[in-house]
Amino acid sequence: MRTRLRWLNMSETIPMTRTGYDKIKAELDHLEGVEMPAMASLVAAARNQGDLAENAEYHGARESQGLLQAKINLLRDKLSRALLIDTSKLPKDEVVFGATVVVKDLDFGDEEIFILVGAGEEDYDAGKILVTSPLAQGLMGKKVGDKTEIPVPKGTMSFEIIEIRFEE
Repeated sequence: MRTRLRWLNMSETIPMTRTGYDKIKAELDHLEGVEMPAMASLVAAARNQGDLAENAEYHGARESQGLLQAKINLLRDKLSRALLIDTSKLPKDEVVFGATVVVKDLDFGDEEIFILVGAGEEDYDAGKILVTSPLAQGLMGKKVGDKTEIPVPKGTMSFEIIEIRFEE
């Protein structure tokens, strides 16, 4: 029974929308179908250039191939742990996955907008933050008018929830 419950642990699953899942899947397909075969050709060409013990091109190509394989493995892992979320079934009156949250920074008085997204959709410049991040976790479950203090690496951030909306 313990093993089964472990699979339900949110720290082991990665919440994402179908859009995020499809984006990661497309990147994985490109890496496996285009980049890895090209890298294998580079390794083979470098191998044919002579003594492997002193062949810097060969060793560089093998290292690049290893890094590419590590990225492929990471993407496969994300997809295997994906928990697809249907945001239409989540509450609309509190901060949840997929919400756009307008907050007032209580320390500086300005407003900020955060969109809580899953893996594959993060874009920090556009305010799209991972739902698993400390900031997003500190906002989760809050309602309009709630105030919260969120510990972050540089101290504590204090916010008041001004608006919660959901983009279609």
